[in-house]
Amino acid sequence: MALVVCLPVYANALELTGYLSAEGSLFIDEPLYTGQEQNAGSGAGQVEFYHELESGSSFTATVFARADSADNERSHADLREFNFLYLGDGWELRTGVGKVFWGVTEFSHLVDIVNQSDGVESIDGEEKLGQPMLHLSVPADIGTFDFFILPGFRERTFPGEKGRLRYPLVVDTSNATYENADEECHIDFAVRYSHTIGDWDIGLSHFSGTGRDPQLRYKETIGVAPVLVPHYIQIQQSGVDLQLMAGDFIWKLEAIHRSWDGDSYTAADIGFEYFFYGVFDSGADIGTIVEYLYDDRGRDAETPYNNDITLGLRLALNDVDSTELLTGLVQDLDTSARAVVVEGSRRFGDSIRSTLEAGAFLDAPETDPLYGFRNDSYLKLEAAWYF
Repeated sequence: MALVVCLPVYANALELTGYLSAEGSLFIDEPLYTGQEQNAGSGAGQVEFYHELESGSSFTATVFARADSADNERSHADLREFNFLYLGDGWELRTGVGKVFWGVTEFSHLVDIVNQSDGVESIDGEEKLGQPMLHLSVPADIGTFDFFILPGFRERTFPGEKGRLRYPLVVDTSNATYENADEECHIDFAVRYSHTIGDWDIGLSHFSGTGRDPQLRYKETIGVAPVLVPHYIQIQQSGVDLQLMAGDFIWKLEAIHRSWDGDSYTAADIGFEYFFYGVFDSGADIGTIVEYLYDDRGRDAETPYNNDITLGLRLALNDVDSTELLTGLVQDLDTSARAVVVEGSRRFGDSIRSTLEAGAFLDAPETDPLYGFRNDSYLKLEAAWYF
C-alpha cells in the first residue's frame, strides 16, 4: 500500500533516466542447428524512475525491453526493479522487485544466487531478472546483516530455436518442472553477513530454496523434435567471498558448498588482479587477472569450468571518454577446450556509449559443454543513447 499512496504525491518529482540502444550480432561460421539464423539485430531500452523522499526513503522502478530480429525468445520485457526502500532507525527495508549482487571475482560469480540469470541477454550470467523480495538490512559496528524473503521464483530464460549460442536441443521453458509442489510459488530464504576489516572485505552467505540453475532433462515425444526441459530442485547453499587489498594486488576468493536430496558439491574461484598504474608515462592503468576455477564434480559438473585457469587483461585509459577494454582467456586444464572473450567500451560526447564484445570457443572435445558452441564465435556491436 505504501507504493500506491506515495506514487501520486511525488510523481512530478521523479527522476527519469535510461537508454535506448541498437545492437548487431555477427557470427563467423554457419549455424550448426536447424532453424538458426546466421546473424541478428536488435533494439533495446531501459527506463528507470527514482525518487527520494525527505526522510531518505526512496522508490525505484526499472523496466527493460528488447526486440530481436532472429530469436523470438530474446524479444522480451522484464521488470528489473519496482521497490520501496524504507529507512528505519538503524535498519532499512526494501520491498517489491529488486536486484542484488554478491561476489568479487571476475569470471565466475559462484555466490551470487538471489536473482535469476537472464540467459537470452548474456551467456555469462551477468544479466539478471528482477526478483520479488523483502530485504531487511541491519548495519552494525561488527558488520552488516542482510535477510531476504523471496516469495516468487523466476525461471531462467534460454535462446529459442532461431537463436545462436544455444544448446543443440531447444530448451522448452513452457513446460518446466519442479521438485517442490509449490513450484514457482515456493518461498525461498537467504541471509548474508558482510564486513570490512582493514584491507579485507568479507562476505558469508546462505541460501535455502529453489536452485536458480535448472537441470536440463531430455524429453522426446512422438512426432515432435526432442527438447530439453528445465527441472528446478530445492537446494541449500553456503558461500564465502573474500577480497584483500594488498598494495598493487587485489586477492579474491569465492567458494560455495551446495547440497540437495542427499547429494552435494563444492566449487571455488580464487585468484588475483595486479595493477600497473600510469603505464608508458600516460594516465592509463593496466590490470592483469589470474583466476582458478574448481568444481569437485569434475567432468560430471554441469558447468564447463570445473578445472580451469583464466587469464585476463584490463585496460583503462582514464580519458574523458572513459575508454575501457577487458580481454580474457579461459583454458580447461583437462582438455584442449578454451574460450576467449573481449569486451570494450567508449563514450562519445555526453550521452552516447559504444560497446564491443567478441567471443570464441576453440578446440572443445565432444564431451565438453562448450562443444555445442563450436560454430558460434561472434562479434557484437552496440550503440546506446543515455538520457
